[in-house]
Amino acid sequence: MHPSGPPWRLALLAAALLSACAAGGVPGTDRGPRSPSGQPISGVFGNYLVGRFAASETDTRIAADMLLQAVRADPDNPEILSRAFLATLLDGRTEAVRLARRLPENPAASLLLAGVDVHAARWDRAEQRLRSLGRAGPVQVLQPALLAWVQLGRGQPDGALATLRPLAEGNRLRAVNALHAALIADIAGRPREAERFARMAVADQPNPPWRLAVLAAGVLHRAGKPQEAQRLLDGIAAGGDDTALAALAAQRGTMLTGRAIASPAEGMAEAYAALAGAMRQQGAGDFSLVLAQLALRMRPGFAPALVLMADTLADEDHEEQALEALDRIAGDDPLAPVVQLRRAVLLDKLDRLDDAATVLRRLSAAYPDRPQAPYRLGDLLRGRNRFAEAALAYDEAIARVPSPGPADWPLFYARGIARERSGDWPRAEADFLRALELSPEQPYVLNYLGYSWADQGMHLDRAKAMLLRATELRPQDGNIADSLGWVLFRLGDHAGAVQWLEKAVELEPRSSVINDHLGDAYWAVGRQREARFQWRRAQTLDPEPEELPKIEAKLRDGLPEPPASTAQRQP
Repeated sequence: MHPSGPPWRLALLAAALLSACAAGGVPGTDRGPRSPSGQPISGVFGNYLVGRFAASETDTRIAADMLLQAVRADPDNPEILSRAFLATLLDGRTEAVRLARRLPENPAASLLLAGVDVHAARWDRAEQRLRSLGRAGPVQVLQPALLAWVQLGRGQPDGALATLRPLAEGNRLRAVNALHAALIADIAGRPREAERFARMAVADQPNPPWRLAVLAAGVLHRAGKPQEAQRLLDGIAAGGDDTALAALAAQRGTMLTGRAIASPAEGMAEAYAALAGAMRQQGAGDFSLVLAQLALRMRPGFAPALVLMADTLADEDHEEQALEALDRIAGDDPLAPVVQLRRAVLLDKLDRLDDAATVLRRLSAAYPDRPQAPYRLGDLLRGRNRFAEAALAYDEAIARVPSPGPADWPLFYARGIARERSGDWPRAEADFLRALELSPEQPYVLNYLGYSWADQGMHLDRAKAMLLRATELRPQDGNIADSLGWVLFRLGDHAGAVQWLEKAVELEPRSSVINDHLGDAYWAVGRQREARFQWRRAQTLDPEPEELPKIEAKLRDGLPEPPASTAQRQP
């Protein structure tokens, strides 16, 4: 993987390390690795620290290169060895297995080697490695399922199901354990047990995650319950999120008739990918990448693991590497439409909007009755301030939802913003009202509509009531506090406006709009010196170009009567 950060950052670090090595007396050489700027990096200490820095930047290629050089120079240093192993694992290097054999106490190394044993059908050794992990930390979640798959590989389906049954029937993690029990029973040719475990896996989840629903549906279909399986997929397909397209793709393919998980290695990959997704949601991106790589070692090209890897890399602003991960997913995989949505967002971040739009238009044509692709196109166009074009894309998305329900309010909210920003207020207002009709307690819709009414001096009492409710729903949102302060200012309650706008500035101190509003409120209550301070601060916080002359005029002349709005609608 290639570095995404500016090369000079690593070059400066390398220069600093050279100085540190010289000062510390670490021997160097003119041969050996070089920094991205071409400067030689001397000594094991330099290689080690550059590798650590690259790893902290999720630059796995340079991290692996530098730390492998450090290992060659100091092969018995446990700290260097451990970090080199992790870097090579994250970069998908073959050296990871060799390094893992020298780290008997490292859990990730044990998991990797257990996978090597599974591929070689060394079931006893694999089980020994897994049992040596103990039951602490995230491994506690994985260990039962991994052991069960090894037991199945040894030809002991009874033992595998016995490992999972008590956890599936009473554990707080019953869904994941019940799912793996269902998959094992399915492979073992025990349809009644597979059916029972599959039902347990989804029993407590009215809206199960896509992967869980699809796998359970496949088990139920092969157990002779096709209608029950179809209901699960229909529930996912009816949703408005990206995975609805994946559910449709699964229905079009053979995922219900053929096994999505057909071997112990694939089952273990499934367990790794599931935990990787949970870790990413909790902000543990590094651990998520480790688990995704372990999944790919067990099942190369495994789409759920590659999507997780891409999402985690994108979280770290490594868009090019994320695209490379997505490119490894087969075009006929059920996740392929989700991959295309992800690709479009990444291309847009790389300033390739035309390529992103092409991807979305093709996807839109492939799924002509689904709103996801035109909706995403509208979002990308709106993000580029192309509001009129965005509104047209949202028109197409909404036309594909013949009977909008509560989950569809974001479509109308997004189109309302695009219409308002393109100067079409009457139809924008209708969209905001429609969004609230579908889902009345949406604080951002309440805020946008209430603020817009206040800015235009209309429906002020109704706007106040809406914004009071929005502040109850999002009490720590500075923009909503600002909107309430602004409507109070418009109503002539200047003291109340000061109270709320001061809170808004506390929550969003770097907002030019909010500081400007607070200046207006201070002026209205006679605190003119403080008003000018806030206006000057608003000047320094990147106000919109059209707002700057208004702020300058207030600094020169004070606030006119009646007060002129310098409000800016929040996109």
